[in-house]
Amino acid sequence: MNREKVLVTDLTKSFGDLLVLDKISFNVAEGEFLVIVGPTGCGKTTFLNSLTKILDIDSGSILLDGVDVDPGKQNLAYILQEYSALPWLNVEQNIAYGLKIKGFNKELVAERVEEAISMVNLEKYRNYYPSELSASMLQRVVIARAFATKPDLLLMDEPYGQLDLNLKYKLEDELLSLWQKTGTTVIFITHNIEEAVYLSDRILVMTNKPTQVKTELINGLPRPRNVASKDFVDLRNQVTDLIKWW
Repeated sequence: MNREKVLVTDLTKSFGDLLVLDKISFNVAEGEFLVIVGPTGCGKTTFLNSLTKILDIDSGSILLDGVDVDPGKQNLAYILQEYSALPWLNVEQNIAYGLKIKGFNKELVAERVEEAISMVNLEKYRNYYPSELSASMLQRVVIARAFATKPDLLLMDEPYGQLDLNLKYKLEDELLSLWQKTGTTVIFITHNIEEAVYLSDRILVMTNKPTQVKTELINGLPRPRNVASKDFVDLRNQVTDLIKWW
């Protein structure tokens, strides 16, 4: 059993009189791929924004490696649904950007960039700019930029929501390959139940607002996963029913 990486205790967040997160508690093991699902608007993104200190929480605690989470001191990476490649930088420069922001020396930046470009198969496109890339390549750039920093925790907020199914499946497989190679701890938010079952080690199902953890499901399906198998379909239906009925 891997050691505890993230511990969330009684996390509470309101916007004025609207209580969004209501004493949420859970943990994440080191190297685990945790997926969070729930009804639209239940506060999943608010949770990630609280974890990264984009938003201040009202009460509770979020610990990373046993201390209060602090993006200024700890190595976090956050991938959004929107394409976040910087348009004035080429592929190589985009991937290097996060490393430079975190203060890595030139030699290590160059080494990590080469490693990341290779992992996402963009060697031939290193000098291309975002306007010259397809949607799937743009997301590869963003994912490579995040993995290049070798983050203590990778947060992903519906990163494939705008892609068609074929691209989504391809990038999900690439993501799993990177995760398995690096051992990165991942918290992944999605509305797509099939995606949650395909990617996760464990699934947290959230309630509607005020949001709490409704239940958690261990996903022990063998990898690579067969989306047509009875066990896969049964788990997908179980998660769907948990979100549908209150």
